[in-house]
Amino acid sequence: QVQLVESGGGLVQPGGSLRLSCRGSGIPFSHSTVGWDRQAPGEERVLVARITSGSAIQYADSVKGRFTISRDNAKNTVTLEMTNLKPEDTAVYYCNLNYGIAWGKGTLVTVSS
Repeated sequence: QVQLVESGGGLVQPGGSLRLSCRGSGIPFSHSTVGWDRQAPGEERVLVARITSGSAIQYADSVKGRFTISRDNAKNTVTLEMTNLKPEDTAVYYCNLNYGIAWGKGTLVTVSS
């Protein structure tokens, strides 16, 4: 059974940084596309970043230059480094596998002073 577990969310001030991790089990990340989506209150879930099995990377325009996605196949983990956080980055962040065939439960990121 495929399971994805996110960690690393929390409260941070504007301009601060956070690191989110997605750890998978039941399927090797090395053969998968892993993505981070987010859902702000009252809004739809949208793509933040994704990394393919060949390490091709895509970012939403709103996070380019501030967020970095990377993978550690040995640990079956994908990390999202978030810097220069803004209040509009506040959302529940979800890890997903292969364009949504599996999802984690999400981790809340709140950017506020």
